[in-house]
Amino acid sequence: MSNREVVVLSVGGMRFVTRASTLQQFPESRLARMLNDEDREFKQVNGEFFVDRDGNLFSYIMDFLRTLQVSLPTDFSDYQRLQREAEFYELYSLADLLSQEHLLKPKLEILEVRFFLQEGQAFFRIFGSCSSTVEALAEQITVFTGQQSGQSWNSPFSSQKPLIPLPLERPSHHDVVFQCGTDYSAGDQFVARYVSIKPDNRKLINGTNVLGLLVDSLLKDGFRLISTRTVSSEEKVECYSFERMRRPAGLTI
Repeated sequence: MSNREVVVLSVGGMRFVTRASTLQQFPESRLARMLNDEDREFKQVNGEFFVDRDGNLFSYIMDFLRTLQVSLPTDFSDYQRLQREAEFYELYSLADLLSQEHLLKPKLEILEVRFFLQEGQAFFRIFGSCSSTVEALAEQITVFTGQQSGQSWNSPFSSQKPLIPLPLERPSHHDVVFQCGTDYSAGDQFVARYVSIKPDNRKLINGTNVLGLLVDSLLKDGFRLISTRTVSSEEKVECYSFERMRRPAGLTI
């Protein structure tokens, strides 16, 4: 039996087809011993090994044997049952990983966008519980500045001078601050700030348009909007809260 290349198992009414070498990843396990006829609990019926266990959970065990990683769905909750199945098959390295349930559970990530309009300017502050997400957003967002005449400030490319990219403010690893719109400078000149958010190539000066593009980018990245509220009624600071489940990296043997 140990030399057979393809093995068929019927586990709890579910059929699995795999290589013998996959089942032999851990020679001391019951699945490896089964191939050598060393475990009588596994009965062979019509060329298939019959196992009276949970077939749905066995699919995760097969995935572990094929990849040597534990990577579970974000909505998975049967950690203790899967650990018992791993112990039944004497896959103790898998059982040990499953006992560290906190490492395998998806993490809830929170992100908050604060938006404030004041005359011709819009101010943004993004705060995130995950610093790597905020860092990625900071790399996507670019603010450009240039001087415009009072007659043509609302035209994005009316200035003869090239727009200059500005660094974003990073008060901490968890937040980023930027603004767009126009600010009076001298005479009939205005300082204009445009925002571009990759992969969109547009340079937007209107704060409401920038907010819409930012929200759309977050939704495409897997976030969902969970609440909107006005933080300060006097200053009309709007707060948009988002969340998403982050799958942990697969733990590897």
